[in-house]
Amino acid sequence: MDNLTHSIVGLGAGEFVHRCLPPENETSSQSTRRRLLLTACALASNLPDADLLLTPLIEKPLGYLLHHRGHTHTLLFVLPQALLLALVIWALWPAARRLLKESRHARIGFASALGAGLLLHLMMDYLNVYGIHPFHPIDSRWFYGDLVFIVEPLFWVAFGVPMAMTIRPRVGRAFLLAALAGVLAYFTFKGHLVAGSLAGLFTVGVVAGLFQRGAGERGRAGLLAAASLSAGFVVLQGWAATTGAQIVVKRLHVQDAGSSVLDVAMVAFPSNPLCWKFTSIESHEEKNLYRLRTGMLSLAPDIMPAASCPATFRPGPLSPSGDAVQFVSQKEESLSHLRGLKDRHCHVEAWLRFARMPSIRGGTALDLRFGDVPQSNFTSMDIERAEKPECRRNIPQWEFPRKDLLK
Repeated sequence: MDNLTHSIVGLGAGEFVHRCLPPENETSSQSTRRRLLLTACALASNLPDADLLLTPLIEKPLGYLLHHRGHTHTLLFVLPQALLLALVIWALWPAARRLLKESRHARIGFASALGAGLLLHLMMDYLNVYGIHPFHPIDSRWFYGDLVFIVEPLFWVAFGVPMAMTIRPRVGRAFLLAALAGVLAYFTFKGHLVAGSLAGLFTVGVVAGLFQRGAGERGRAGLLAAASLSAGFVVLQGWAATTGAQIVVKRLHVQDAGSSVLDVAMVAFPSNPLCWKFTSIESHEEKNLYRLRTGMLSLAPDIMPAASCPATFRPGPLSPSGDAVQFVSQKEESLSHLRGLKDRHCHVEAWLRFARMPSIRGGTALDLRFGDVPQSNFTSMDIERAEKPECRRNIPQWEFPRKDLLK
């Protein structure tokens, strides 16, 4: 997820932890504890992305592909990151240090906020098509949620509105709520959201805000409503993604019953469970080929045809027909060529530790999940320019996403 989402959800989780604890004896200590828990949880919700500092260890694009969402996004590194952040806050925040020495409740809340922030980061990053490998080194597979767009306004609204309602100055509260409404209106105007999505987000904001308004100074109803609405949205998206992938697989079998469908990567649209992009991969061992297709899916084509889904995120021109599935592109590639490149070219071998939908176009390798234009696809790698006398070290040993294709 984007870091704004991580921050807003982290602040909401920190506020929830604070409100679950008995109040401190003094007003100043209570205020310090609230600031401490919100800060700790928000920072912890972003800390795993510090792995971006490791990307220069390998040349582009491999450094980003293999080190981002790397070791800091594993359960093994949750505790070391929590300890590191705790030490930094302890060293740099004297008031927090005094409070933690004196208050058992503050210590419990601090540890809970750090743990919640880090685990929330991993869970939210799992939700989209990029994926994580949380169980490394026991299990180095990538796990993909394929449920939620990487920038999802629903989380901003569900947690942002209750958090804005906790601000006492009415001017500050009104400013934040107006800014959020303005951003959503702008996204709708630019075609990133449809009117139905905007109406749904407005409803979520009203519900969460009303619950928070009735919760008072210590109540948790608004934050519980935010968590419930977000969880319900994720469940809905999970159903939609699973149903959509099944529809695509059936259509692929109709197109070619002799091929084996290995995977369908589903890419959600923001706050829109009806519209989905997809990239599929099939293998055909007898013909020594694998096939990649991209397309669009509408789960309710009578209500929202694929061609009416936000144009910003569509993979290409679509027919105005009411067909639920529309294929946009198709490419057949050589299995033996891909496998040969992996065996003799260490940079391609490293790249294949990330690529879920690998395409080799001439001398360029790219993952079709992120587009078919090399210049705008951050996964694209010039194979010839990547040639080196010696292979680089520092290659994380993630399992190949397409192990089934490379066997």
